[in-house]
Amino acid sequence: MAERKSFLLRLDPKIHDQLKRWADDELRSLNAQIDFLLRRALREAGRDRNQEDEP
Repeated sequence: MAERKSFLLRLDPKIHDQLKRWADDELRSLNAQIDFLLRRALREAGRDRNQEDEP
């Protein structure tokens, strides 16, 4: 697996709370939920150039 990069993400508190509840519902960490949603958005937009790297 490729090395992961970290960065600071500032979110509106309401969005943070909504994402946290969604992550809890799907038994994911908040970080894993955001990663999942970003990967899905990239794939749906035809921007995923690394599909073979997905877990």
